Amino acid sequence: MKSQQHIIEALFGQSYQALVQADDHFFGNTRINDTPVRVLGTSQRAEIGADLALAMAGQVLDVIKNQPNTVILFLLDTQGQRLRRHDELMGLNGYMAHLAKTVELARQHGHIVLSVVYGEAVSGGYITTGMMADACYGLADAEISVMNLPAMSRITKIPLDRLTALSEQSPVFSPGVNNYFKMGHLQAVWSDHYPQALSNALAQLQAMTPAERARDLRIQTGAERGGRTAAQRVLDLVLGEGFERA
Repeated sequence: MKSQQHIIEALFGQSYQALVQADDHFFGNTRINDTPVRVLGTSQRAEIGADLALAMAGQVLDVIKNQPNTVILFLLDTQGQRLRRHDELMGLNGYMAHLAKTVELARQHGHIVLSVVYGEAVSGGYITTGMMADACYGLADAEISVMNLPAMSRITKIPLDRLTALSEQSPVFSPGVNNYFKMGHLQAVWSDHYPQALSNALAQLQAMTPAERARDLRIQTGAERGGRTAAQRVLDLVLGEGFERA
């Protein structure tokens, strides 16, 4: 997995201008295809606590208020939300929800939102940023998971060996960028030529209307790639449209 400095240099070269530089996060400005971009990055497998969630949300709101037509780009290396009593007592779920809401507000104001997983992306740290974006990409050596199998076993009470066997049959139970690509969560997996890949990704979104960018096609895409074969049927049942087919 790549370090913070490595990914900045690999994607932007000398065009990146740092605004905030910390051990576990970095914010800055750059340009892609001559388009202004605000970069919101996490690093060192950052834990997203109330403080960092609020700081990231503040950056998004600053873009909405002061930088029209600016793209928001998340660069992700996070182990998820901080699992500490202090943050839970602070109402971390509310801070995470606030961050997700600011991303949606940015979209409503016409900002394109992109995300790239370059390190690790786990649970709430991925859901409130990467999965909220108009399009999410992953580097080939990155790692994505919502919950590891031992933790999933403890929560669901399904034996670990059974989950391990299921993970070999279905991407839904399996970590890794290729499995998330199969499920439709990633548009593509990048192994090289990162600046061109990022440029192409932005150009594709810029060619869409806001309504087209807002459409969530992950269930459809996951079905086409063979990673989510039952999601649409379950959705139809929940919405009361598929009981006759059940």
